[in-house]
Amino acid sequence: MLQITNINYSVEGRPLFEEATAVIPDGHKVGLVGRNGAGKTTLFRLIREELTLDGGTISLPSRAKIGGVAQEVPSSDTSLLDTVLQADTERAALLAEADTATDPARIADIQARLADIDAWSAEGRASSILKGLGFEDKEQHMPCSAFSGGWRMRVALAGVLFAQPDLLLLDEPTNYLDLEGALWLESYLARYPHTVIIISHDRGLLNRAVGGILHLEEKQLTYYQGPYDQFARQRAERRAQQAAMAKKQQARRAHMQSYVDRFRYKADKAKQAQSRLKAIEKMDMITPPEEAARKVFTFPEPEELSPPIITIEGGVTGYAEDVPVLSRLNLRIDQDDRIALLGKNGQGKSTLSKLLSDRLPLLAGKQVKSSKLRIGFFAQHQVEELIVNETPLQHMTAARPGIMPSKLRAQLAGFGLGPEQAETEVGRLSGGQKARLSLLLATLHAPHLLILDEPTNHLDIESREALVEALTAYSGAVILVSHDMHLLSMIADRLWLVSDGTVTPYDDDLEAYRTMLLSTPKPASRASKPKAATKPKRASREDVLALRSEARKAEARVEKINAMRDKLAKKLADPALYEDTKNGELDVWNKKYAEVMDALERAEAIWMTTLEKLEKASA
Repeated sequence: MLQITNINYSVEGRPLFEEATAVIPDGHKVGLVGRNGAGKTTLFRLIREELTLDGGTISLPSRAKIGGVAQEVPSSDTSLLDTVLQADTERAALLAEADTATDPARIADIQARLADIDAWSAEGRASSILKGLGFEDKEQHMPCSAFSGGWRMRVALAGVLFAQPDLLLLDEPTNYLDLEGALWLESYLARYPHTVIIISHDRGLLNRAVGGILHLEEKQLTYYQGPYDQFARQRAERRAQQAAMAKKQQARRAHMQSYVDRFRYKADKAKQAQSRLKAIEKMDMITPPEEAARKVFTFPEPEELSPPIITIEGGVTGYAEDVPVLSRLNLRIDQDDRIALLGKNGQGKSTLSKLLSDRLPLLAGKQVKSSKLRIGFFAQHQVEELIVNETPLQHMTAARPGIMPSKLRAQLAGFGLGPEQAETEVGRLSGGQKARLSLLLATLHAPHLLILDEPTNHLDIESREALVEALTAYSGAVILVSHDMHLLSMIADRLWLVSDGTVTPYDDDLEAYRTMLLSTPKPASRASKPKAATKPKRASREDVLALRSEARKAEARVEKINAMRDKLAKKLADPALYEDTKNGELDVWNKKYAEVMDALERAEAIWMTTLEKLEKASA
């Protein structure tokens, strides 16, 4: 178990933890929540011993492995699959040692340990994790250098999931995932065999993937059983009780103080007054819970336009005329629409968003827009494109020249950026504050259509709830791309599926979509007949090359284990081994031989399966 006992830690004289204590039992899945800046990420660094405690202890079982995603994997020529396989350092070290080991006893130990950690199925497990995080089979054999930083963060996440540390620490892992990847991660973490602590503001993840909440507040850690919604109810009840008790105590103290003030100088009442005064001084006052500053968004209201505001008939769009990304587009958007875009990464959700926001042209077909239509567009990359050495007020002044600074400050305040943040350089703002500024700039001119591509990254739970309220009250149309299922379920009343090069209405609900994504395709019934017109899809050259490589590795593995078997057989053929059977040495060698034979059987099975796949692919 993870045991945190009376820890103290300060940053530049500001205490983050004061005598904080918590216990996380083995195998529990826990969400770590608290206000931005409370010290959640610092706690992770303390657990990993990257920082030194001022006092107290953090203990784990001896030899327990701690894993987390610190940064993206480097850009290199190593394939994604090999990068993930290398993340299991024990497996990699054992395989490397197996190439050079000569001592039969050590060889047998290596093979036994490889069998224990299921090393021979490693490639399949690594591939499955990469696929869940959005990498198709072909992409898994491409070098890391072919992918952007955000995608390499996914590879880093795949690596730590594959390594299966005893304590898995994840800090906002869904920030660089799409909806499909986030849902897969939820399901994976729920089945993860060891302890998980996850910092997240994703309410759906905290409700479905964890069984407890560790709350960091007022420099203390409090553990709550149950998912996030249950924690929120329990905390609200606790705060209400604390507030009621504090109110009663204040009333009692005021009553006693009133008596003291009235009678402390009267001879016949002085003794009683002094007694009450001493009682007041000894009272251990209950501190009423602080009321969190309400976080809000204030979207300006557009005037009403006649429907529809956008129609597209037979539309085709893409980044080059001869390579369309989306076609057969027949879409209509009215001002009261709330539309969520669904679909796997790379299917064209961002392409559609760019088309609707006039960032991509219509290559063919017909598009009609209301002549007075104003469109607001927010995408995560815009947050990164803010000018780091300028303040939010300077950004606003550039966007609305000639407007009084007092009015611009009021608009900033309406997005939770107070006087202090208005004058702070963007480079020194938190991720959430930058996202608020970008949202403000996107909605500055009261758009009739607001397109939001992952708007909740870096926003805490309170800010996400404020965004839900603002979008609910907003009178314009909303197009929403998000991995936050809670946000989608609260806002969207229409679902569009972007898939197979087009966009179609999705008639079921979000829960059905989630179930569909997480379900594995069932094999066809034996009674069903294949369609006569269906032709088997020929494997690509990349697939064939990948299978050949896999077959060579499997064959080499069989050869290595055969060599180990021959060495053990030579040892067992030594007559001296049978002269003294009392010390049990013969039993040890027989056991090692059996383990190697078992490993050989597994390796040969994998080799034959790979050869069969290669034969089918090459046909």
